[in-house]
Amino acid sequence: MKNKLRIIPLLLFPFLLAAQNDRAVIDRVVATVGGEIILLSEVQEQFAYVQKEQPTLPEEFRCTVLQNLIVQKLLVNQAKLDSVEVKDEEVENQLNARIDRLMLYFNQDPKAIEEFYGQGIEQIKEQTRSDMRNQLLAERMQGEITSHATITPSEVRRFFKDIPADSLPYFNAEVEIREIVYKPRVNAVEREKARLAIEELRTRIVDGGEDLASLAGKYSDDPGSAANAGDLGWQKRGTFVPEFEAMAYKLEKNQVSPVVETEFGFHIIQLVERRGNLIRCRHILIKPSITDEDMAAAKTKLDTIRNLLLSNNLTFGEALKKYGDKNQSSFHNDGRVANPRSGNTFFEVADLDTDIFFAIDGLGVGGYSQPFEFRSPDGSTNFRLVQLNSRSKPHKADLKLDYNKIQQAALDQKKADFTEKWVLEKLRSTYLSVSDMFQFCPNLKEMLAESNP
Repeated sequence: MKNKLRIIPLLLFPFLLAAQNDRAVIDRVVATVGGEIILLSEVQEQFAYVQKEQPTLPEEFRCTVLQNLIVQKLLVNQAKLDSVEVKDEEVENQLNARIDRLMLYFNQDPKAIEEFYGQGIEQIKEQTRSDMRNQLLAERMQGEITSHATITPSEVRRFFKDIPADSLPYFNAEVEIREIVYKPRVNAVEREKARLAIEELRTRIVDGGEDLASLAGKYSDDPGSAANAGDLGWQKRGTFVPEFEAMAYKLEKNQVSPVVETEFGFHIIQLVERRGNLIRCRHILIKPSITDEDMAAAKTKLDTIRNLLLSNNLTFGEALKKYGDKNQSSFHNDGRVANPRSGNTFFEVADLDTDIFFAIDGLGVGGYSQPFEFRSPDGSTNFRLVQLNSRSKPHKADLKLDYNKIQQAALDQKKADFTEKWVLEKLRSTYLSVSDMFQFCPNLKEMLAESNP
């Protein structure tokens, strides 16, 4: 093959959740790769996914979409032949993470999800379980192919030097921030009210014979599980907070626990089933109410912490460990906030949440914002103190200033080269067919020629 496939570095399309009205296209098989098939709906959905980011995308880009789906299916096919393992609990964890993101997007409202997708959360998980397993298989196979790809400083310099001067990327202004998230403390009166409320529910279940699942739907303060009769799904050891987990693993099937207190509130737990280290539980959560006085006290406390930081009587690291919420991902990264778009800790200003943008506006590097409220993914209202850790000016790519980014780009390209070489070799021994409706694609003609020399 004379021309390269031009595989986008490490491009493995994510599986997508399509709303019911997005599936109007009558499906058909448009490609077969070994024992795997590609449906027209997959091409359409992936094209629409990319088109959201690039509205002017030409129709011909469907050829690239199908090409990369072929690569992904080739990886899946080989992973199955090589008996690459993806455990059930890995699939379940990824599905739960996807549902958590959906719940956040839909404001913790499972009914809104059901209305949009035309099915409930458990149905969504069941429908996408096979796709998720294939995605993990493809990622694992590609990881094995590129595991020996490393990059040296001289290769990074050569990669940068080979970029034409007029093609150097222009980096917008970026900031790096650190945060301390402080949770308002519950007062004794509200704590006792919550404890009595859940004790009453437990009595109704244990002594009155009422069904925990039914009561969870009516009374639980955990919206995600309440919508599913308190069911938390299959989870592995280490998923839950220690107090909850210690009790859950002690229970016999269908047994209802005593009241358990965690940082989230008060729980009663029922074990549905256990398979080794995997358990499936139902629970009811009652959260103590946070009063206006509790909120005011939390803001005052974070104000005090800020003053201690400004007067150098406390370091950021000390304040984070002593007062920060350990459930925030930033807590385990020295307070640095990760950018979900890039995976690193640098944000273009336009990518910042509005409240953070205004909080750091006008701060010098090293400065601290005033404490401000924000809503956490679990729906609770907490307070945040933000430090501006660094700020860069808009500039053309510079090897010294942007070494880490250029190094990553060079490594991604090397991994893409490894993958491309593997694809070309594997196509020679793998059956590939493409529907007539895509025979016009030049890139696919090259792949077919390689598969059928």
